[in-house]
Amino acid sequence: MTFNEKLKALRRSKHDRMIAGICGGFANSTDTPSWVWRAGFLFTTIWAGTGGLLYLILWYFMPQSDDIA
Repeated sequence: MTFNEKLKALRRSKHDRMIAGICGGFANSTDTPSWVWRAGFLFTTIWAGTGGLLYLILWYFMPQSDDIA
């Protein structure tokens, strides 16, 4: 699967979520667990302040997963 195909398949998770499912969606699209994505967003929010802004942008633009189960 190419990068563009993975990017088009990226969706917010309905099940693996703490706030909006962004990190769960990244975990579903990669082999990285969602806790690593959460730690990365938290670290970049605390260190540079950009993680929170990126999270909000992704929350607005990343579509919701339409899976039922």
